[in-house]
Amino acid sequence: MAEEVLLTTPGNITSHLTFSLLAVALLTSFGSSMLYGYNLAVVNSPAGYIKDFYNRTVVSRNGTGLNEEALTLMYSLTVSVFAVGGLIGSLMVGILVTKFGRKGTVVNSTVLVFMAGSLMGFSRICGSPEMVIVGRFITGIHSGISLSVVPMYLGEIAPKNLRGFLGLMPSIFICIGVFSAQILGLHELLGKEEHWPLFLSLVVVPTFVQLMMLPWFPESPRYLLIEKHNVHATITALKWYRSKCNIQAEIEEMQEEQRSLSSVETVSVWTLVLDNTVRWQVLSVVVINIGMQLSGIDAIWFYTNDIFENAEIPVPYIQYTTVGTGAIEIIAGLIGCFTIERLGRRPLIIGGFGVMGMCCAGITLSLILQTHVSFMKYVSVACVVGIIAGFCIGPAGVPFLITAELFKQSHRPAAYIVGGSINWMSNFTIGFIFPFLQKSAGSYCYLVFSGVCLSVAVYVYFVIPETKNKTFVEISQMFATKESVLESQAISHPDQLKLKKMNGYGALENGSLEFDSSSSIP
Repeated sequence: MAEEVLLTTPGNITSHLTFSLLAVALLTSFGSSMLYGYNLAVVNSPAGYIKDFYNRTVVSRNGTGLNEEALTLMYSLTVSVFAVGGLIGSLMVGILVTKFGRKGTVVNSTVLVFMAGSLMGFSRICGSPEMVIVGRFITGIHSGISLSVVPMYLGEIAPKNLRGFLGLMPSIFICIGVFSAQILGLHELLGKEEHWPLFLSLVVVPTFVQLMMLPWFPESPRYLLIEKHNVHATITALKWYRSKCNIQAEIEEMQEEQRSLSSVETVSVWTLVLDNTVRWQVLSVVVINIGMQLSGIDAIWFYTNDIFENAEIPVPYIQYTTVGTGAIEIIAGLIGCFTIERLGRRPLIIGGFGVMGMCCAGITLSLILQTHVSFMKYVSVACVVGIIAGFCIGPAGVPFLITAELFKQSHRPAAYIVGGSINWMSNFTIGFIFPFLQKSAGSYCYLVFSGVCLSVAVYVYFVIPETKNKTFVEISQMFATKESVLESQAISHPDQLKLKKMNGYGALENGSLEFDSSSSIP
């Protein structure tokens, strides 16, 4: 590539939160991200009714019912097929966001929700368990797409000083989705036998609201300029999303990124994995996404009722206690959202994983000692609350935000494919192996999760830099200089540094530097 000059950040590109930014964040999170949390929890309370429906349907077809093992297998398939669909959806992200754009992908993928809602809603009328399973699979595909595309879209439309706040909005709505499913699943609401098809198909309501309103908002300005080369549409979009902001300065920052990528097309996953200039970013995305799922949060959610029973909470009240944990998730998510721009990404994710690691170890200790020390059963409840709060305050949402921030435009879709697929595969893995791990290791199985959480916290502390209030170009250059002397030499000669033969990602080929002694800043 031709010689480029390393420019200082052009002007002030910070901005205030505008109505348009907040509206898009709320619409995409409400109509897409929330459905992921809702679908995670929606099958828990009507599990018995769904199994009865499966058994009655098989009896009407074959004259004989299913045995206990076959019925459990069929229900397990209903639950786990959601993760299979999620994996497939995450693998489709790169193609979709390149062809339809970020907003376009969010809007077009709503058709999947209407298909799934119709299948699940009419499954009992049609006497078809297959419709429930296929509907769950399709909702998984939608969640796999939206878990990657929504943070990508919000990360690209947000100014750098609000990227963390808006980037954590989807994680709050995921918690709200779980909480909504817990509330609606109470026996007093939709927790009755006749209501479970409606309960499963309610996902169409928030998606309908999103479909009616989101198309009126513009596409990501960064996508319009860097990938579509449409300056007019970019300016129009920025005027929608900014108020009293130096739009020209932000366009120049995008053009700087565009110049560094002028010889690089949107890369494939294979190219991303083989690209040495982004190996630390790729490794970081893999580590934090694996840590997010292998932290033990899914196991905690699954066994919360058992822990509450051991704490001698009356069985009829456990469902309300579980709803209380959902409220804790939302509160913790809000704390993370409103403090991330003040504290930064690193304290939230390091602190979150650190708290989870200590609480997982605390659960092991309390389960071992509770037969000898009576108050230990309450310690186990406190540790459950600590794990859930620690997860929602940082590890639940920051990994998706970090994935957007660590990569520039050409590498971002492939990075989300890697992060999303790793996330869903880890989700499936923990769901598959945890029953065997719990059976073989007993109370000590939580020490495995403790080790994972603490290891991820240590990795983030030593490897991932703080990305708060930095442009995508600045973040990329922080990684590009990780193994070179660029940083120290730039400090010594900040106004005279040139990059010679930059590769497509802002790093030097062969580490070459050239200083222009004739240049000066007035």
